[in-house]
Amino acid sequence: MKLYYLPGACSLADHIVLEWIGQPYEAHRVAREELGSPDYLHINPSGVVPALQEPDGWVLTENVAILNYLADKFPLAGLGGDGARGRAEVNRWLAFLNSDLHPLFRLVFRPERYIDGEGAQEQLRAKAIARLRGYYERLDAQLEGRDWLTGTRSFADPYLFVVLRWAMGKGVDLSGLDRLARFHQRMSDDAGVKAAMQQEGL
Repeated sequence: MKLYYLPGACSLADHIVLEWIGQPYEAHRVAREELGSPDYLHINPSGVVPALQEPDGWVLTENVAILNYLADKFPLAGLGGDGARGRAEVNRWLAFLNSDLHPLFRLVFRPERYIDGEGAQEQLRAKAIARLRGYYERLDAQLEGRDWLTGTRSFADPYLFVVLRWAMGKGVDLSGLDRLARFHQRMSDDAGVKAAMQQEGL
């Protein structure tokens, strides 16, 4: 398997999961300027990461699809939840991270894509950062009495770690969210997380 990634991007979640699984894989770093190149667009026509390529040439894109695929391909890793309801809970929180929280960071990272004028862009960024606080409060509440989002370690946890890193880097107010702070420390101390981040130069 080959994972195409951009350092620190959402593809870090897949990278961590591959480390947790513990099976051979290749991590291929994609430079930001390569995302729109013909070679990479042949792999992922959307021009984004992640992409996962199997030895027979089959390529899978989109984080939600890749993470579920890895959980199904390597069930002994135990990252997909226990039974139908367990998988549903993992996907509930993955969907929250991927569909509700992640898109707000587009307004934080690149507001100029959505509105003209420096002042308007700063207002848009500030509103997105303020709204993110509520999402992190919900995640902090979910972690009450739990070490992991759904109680046991799953493929949703690396995604939460990624968006926590983004929040810390962009000044999102995380004050008082002690469960999230403990979760971040737990992930930071994890051997698989350390290995993935070292490979990405983070």
